[in-house]
Amino acid sequence: MATLMDYRDERLKKLEKIKALGINPYPAKVERTIGAGEIASRFDELSGQLETVVGRITSLRKFGKLAFIVVRDFSGSVQLFIQAGTLGELNAEKGELGISELNLLDTGDFVQATGEVIKTKTGEVSLKVTNLRLIGKSLRPMPDRQGFTNKEERLRRRYIDMNVNPEVRERFIRRSTFWTATRDFLNQHGFIEINIPVLEHTTGGADATAFKTHMDALDQDLYLRISHELPLKRLLGGGYEKVYDIGPRFRNEGIDDEHLPEHVAMEWYAAYWNWQDGMQFMEEMYKYVLQRTFGKLHFQLGQFDVDLNKPWEKWDYAEVIKKRYGIDVYNTSVAEIHQALKDNHIELGGAENISRGVDKLWKNIRKDVAGPVWLINTPKFISPLSKSNPDGVSVQRFQPVIAGSELGNGFSELNDPIDQLDRFEKQQAMRDAGDKEAMMLDIDFVEMLEYGMPPACGWGWSERVFWAFEGVTAREGVPFPTMRYEISDTTRRIYPGLKL
Repeated sequence: MATLMDYRDERLKKLEKIKALGINPYPAKVERTIGAGEIASRFDELSGQLETVVGRITSLRKFGKLAFIVVRDFSGSVQLFIQAGTLGELNAEKGELGISELNLLDTGDFVQATGEVIKTKTGEVSLKVTNLRLIGKSLRPMPDRQGFTNKEERLRRRYIDMNVNPEVRERFIRRSTFWTATRDFLNQHGFIEINIPVLEHTTGGADATAFKTHMDALDQDLYLRISHELPLKRLLGGGYEKVYDIGPRFRNEGIDDEHLPEHVAMEWYAAYWNWQDGMQFMEEMYKYVLQRTFGKLHFQLGQFDVDLNKPWEKWDYAEVIKKRYGIDVYNTSVAEIHQALKDNHIELGGAENISRGVDKLWKNIRKDVAGPVWLINTPKFISPLSKSNPDGVSVQRFQPVIAGSELGNGFSELNDPIDQLDRFEKQQAMRDAGDKEAMMLDIDFVEMLEYGMPPACGWGWSERVFWAFEGVTAREGVPFPTMRYEISDTTRRIYPGLKL
């Protein structure tokens, strides 16, 4: 049975023959008059016209002086109808192949074809080719769909996955639409996009472990941002009223169906808004973005039936915990929390303090909620950057719970520098005690607040919103997920002289 190396060796021989003919197998200049996929849909308009298409060969059948080649570009596919007497002769200077050189082509090669738009005797819309150029020789054969099902291989070689599974390529068009719609909605409502640093001296804005790096120019350690929050709020202090940023953030945590250490996220901040304003705004934004992305607002997401057109319920955090576990989150102990976790068969790991333990109890409830539900009135000890409610123990925070997940986070922003410093100090104490996800004390941010920041509302969501409604895991939801670095044995054998 032929191996990948055998196929590659055969193609290398063809490549040498092509070069020996004086043909450049990798030319820079390419011409195209129409997308390959447009020809069939516009046949009545294009019939009899001369058109030029480009694309990758996905099928190649040759019968003596007759050949049928299917090429595909981003717009779709078209059949090339090739016959002796119609196809021009070899012209090495122009890089054009004749009928005798067709045996040097393989599936996976890229070609440029010019010809008349016709229908064959069998009714197949085709291009009757007069000129054929090789514009990119493929050295490895593309596997077929049935032969490329291993999940790890698919994720590791996503460029193959996108070729043999076109629905994967379509997914990332929708992902692009998701972020385009996000940007459009914010721009339409007067927000200004301002890109902020990825490298920070002190990182904050979320409960997460940061990646650490070193900048030689400053001879200082820096962190990859875990959130966009604090720099964007500094912009509010600088006089902007509506700002946002879309870009990557980095959290040095595990990889699971809902989390990736590197992912794209968006945060916006609006001066003179509060959490109620933000909640109303986000209901509109969810509907706008998801309608643009998926063309609907009613989804079946696994076991959950989710209709975003229905009224969104509001759940009080403390009331939900009290009703389910009988625990008053404002008057409890670590021991009581641990007992509730044990009684409900929830692992204790990570529940070393009340804040982490209560969060685990809530997540046990959340996993069964279809939504859409707004989780509100979060305890202050869980949300160190939110403005307090009049009760002094909860904060003005709102989180959408949909299909068992929290798909976003917003709150009335804390702009009291004294209160903020007190909460930072409590978080730093937790960090010093070993909680690596607790926030760092950012004294520069406190300094900004002392100069003054207006009342504001802020919101953030990540591409996890897209993954959820697309119905895929985190790794399936990005083009190139981070994986353990590996090199295949075949590649090692192909390049034995390299230190791989």
